[in-house]
Amino acid sequence: MANLTVNDDSFQKDVLDSKGLTIVDFWAGWCTPCLMLGPIIEEVADENKDKVKVMKLNVDENPTTSMKYNVMSIPTVMVFKDGKPVETFIGVQPKAVYQRAIEIHSGE
Repeated sequence: MANLTVNDDSFQKDVLDSKGLTIVDFWAGWCTPCLMLGPIIEEVADENKDKVKVMKLNVDENPTTSMKYNVMSIPTVMVFKDGKPVETFIGVQPKAVYQRAIEIHSGE
């Protein structure tokens, strides 16, 4: 997976102005569950690169966006469709959960 990072400055362009599905992984380097989730999110991104854009946002470096979306626990994974949040997952979830969300929100 190409490491697609997003930050407070690029969030509008990379996520909110984006058409289709975008998954944003809100994480931090000190968060053990976040590090456990990393490979799962990478697999989801690799297997669905034609259906979804996957971005990572470091909450320590980007507090404005994290606060705007009320991210209180990490990891938090948000699914955006055409720039609007449509589903949120808190904590590490199995790959199948993210895969199902892609299927539901992409209309498959």
